[in-house]
Amino acid sequence: MLLISMSCRSTRSRSTVPTPAQNAARPIGQVIALNPPNSDPMLNQLLAALPRDHFALLATHLTTVTLSQNLVLAETGDEVDQIYFPHNGMLSLLAVMRDGKAIETATVGREGVVGGMAGLGLYISLVRVMVQLPMTASKISSTHFRKAVAASEPLRNLCIHFNEVLLTQARITAACNALHPVEARFARWLLQSAERAESATVGLTQELMAEMLGVRRTSVTEVAGKLQAAGIISYSRGVIKIIDRAALENASCECYATLIDHTRKISS
Repeated sequence: MLLISMSCRSTRSRSTVPTPAQNAARPIGQVIALNPPNSDPMLNQLLAALPRDHFALLATHLTTVTLSQNLVLAETGDEVDQIYFPHNGMLSLLAVMRDGKAIETATVGREGVVGGMAGLGLYISLVRVMVQLPMTASKISSTHFRKAVAASEPLRNLCIHFNEVLLTQARITAACNALHPVEARFARWLLQSAERAESATVGLTQELMAEMLGVRRTSVTEVAGKLQAAGIISYSRGVIKIIDRAALENASCECYATLIDHTRKISS
């Protein structure tokens, strides 16, 4: 797992569900641009899919940044002023309720972009965007991005297409949350995270997983304990290791295979 120290826009409290007052009081920080490892923009599959002359419209305005786990890039209602193209790791898109409760609706890895619809007129974030797994990413200001989108039909089409991918993810996730038991959803989410981390070991607390799945922490503790007792995973101090991937896939619902297949199709 990529471990990077940086100042954050938001440092999450230890409470699983932040109150509206806590959300309103979140401090503003800075993302550090360092020219870190994994800094090649071509690691992002959407950027890599652009014809060279169309990528050139973005290239001179891209900045490489490192983003630490739990960093909040945008809150619901924020103006979209930066567009992010992950090179690795994972971003979570969360629907936030008035009481501060939140649940994950979709995720974005190196196959896509966050904020891409700002190039087509959607200037306000409709979700909270949070770094779920530490990452390196390319970012560009919305001003420069809109100019590039206006001049590039391939870029415009890729943004529209990926937005459809996110909508499909949201639909599948909503159905999964409503219809499938916690254990199957836990397995699905852990497999997704490992796929994005490109590792069998993922740094995730039970508190964080409970919030992403929209369940109580005790439910996650129970499921994690059951899977650990079965020799499928090991869990210690916020680090989960997949020991028997095949068994974890069997424990997962059909949504894992559906989501992965969908992502691979648009990335090919």
